[in-house]
Amino acid sequence: MKTKAARPGRLRAAAQKWLGVPVHLTDGDFWAEFFGSSSNAGVPVNHQTVLKLSAVWSCVRLISETISTLPLSMYEKTSGGKRVASHHPLQFILHDQPNADTTAAVHWEASVAAMLLRGNARCEKLMIGDRLVGLQFLHPDRITSFRRDGVKVWRYTDENGRQREIPNDRVWSIPGFSLDGKEGVSVIGYGAEVFGAAIGADMAASSTFSKGLLPTTAITYPSTLKPGQRDEARETLEALSGAVNAGRPVILEAGSEIKTIGINPSDAQLLESRAFSVEEICRWFRVPPFMVGHSEKSTSWGTGIEQQMIGFLTFTLGPWLRRIEQAISKDLLTPAERLRYYPKFAVEGLLRADSAGRASFYAAMVNNGILTRDEVRELEDREPMGGNAAVLTVQTALAPLDKLGQAEDGNAARASMRAFLGVPDATSKE
Repeated sequence: MKTKAARPGRLRAAAQKWLGVPVHLTDGDFWAEFFGSSSNAGVPVNHQTVLKLSAVWSCVRLISETISTLPLSMYEKTSGGKRVASHHPLQFILHDQPNADTTAAVHWEASVAAMLLRGNARCEKLMIGDRLVGLQFLHPDRITSFRRDGVKVWRYTDENGRQREIPNDRVWSIPGFSLDGKEGVSVIGYGAEVFGAAIGADMAASSTFSKGLLPTTAITYPSTLKPGQRDEARETLEALSGAVNAGRPVILEAGSEIKTIGINPSDAQLLESRAFSVEEICRWFRVPPFMVGHSEKSTSWGTGIEQQMIGFLTFTLGPWLRRIEQAISKDLLTPAERLRYYPKFAVEGLLRADSAGRASFYAAMVNNGILTRDEVRELEDREPMGGNAAVLTVQTALAPLDKLGQAEDGNAARASMRAFLGVPDATSKE
């Protein structure tokens, strides 16, 4: 007789056979991560099931893709301000290509998605001696940790099934929202009830649509049917059910009548429940619903696109960007390098307004001597012109009333007189 004690062994064997998961990864942490948390809706909640929700998929993609496409560069502090440290080894790794197989955009996309769903992103430091030459994203499903003689060691399973150990100082961890100051917490675990309710609503909606939007029905007959007649009547009705058969006529015989058992979808507020689930999920990821295509309610972050983007950058993206920047400084730079270099995401592209708004902004910055014309051209992805375009200029219209026109008119008159008499300008080299 099989006992309950044999169940974990069978589960581990199934995981090895069907999932390709090694035995040492099929213990407590594996089952908590793979099967996820249970919910009152009676459905499993894990990273695979929640990503099948369109709202979760949209929120995770929106945040991870936006961050992955923002330029991340190393900057050098100089006496004149700052400049991109193109000579620093981390510049190419962070900005262009972290390893031979992945681009920077794909790498940061996977890392941010892991932080959003799992609470932590982990990467292996690729080293040549003491020099960092690359970063390799470590898939959360294939990594686990243990302690050997009090020292933390990571065990990772490569794509080809080969298992290897990675020293703790070679694993770079970026925690998400944290409660203990060390490890990030999993949104799947804490939001199991919200995600479970959303999954349950989707399953109920799918079941309703598969039955042609019809609630449970019953056919009443004036007399008792024989078993064969009862089965035939049930099969006939089931053959006409389903969304694809909606509208087809039903023939009722022998004085039979159709009655409804249960409540219809509108009475159950199925659509309202699904809409509420979208808003609830957006709250967990701090994303305004309109950014994932849920436009039933307007946003309170402002009416213009620029104001909405500022709100999204400040309240949603800002904390994630700061976590990544500080993790780079803490773990990838030496103490001496931190005094001279620092990483920074360029977010100016997200704040671009319409053409008229940008023109007004640039005019104010140039006329007040804050930006040069070449700096404006750089923001617009245009080649610099050099010369006077690289010089700060200011408007001189604000002059004392008793001085208006004196200097300009006098200089113009003197220049005209010199030109008429053929006298060279005193400042001329000729």
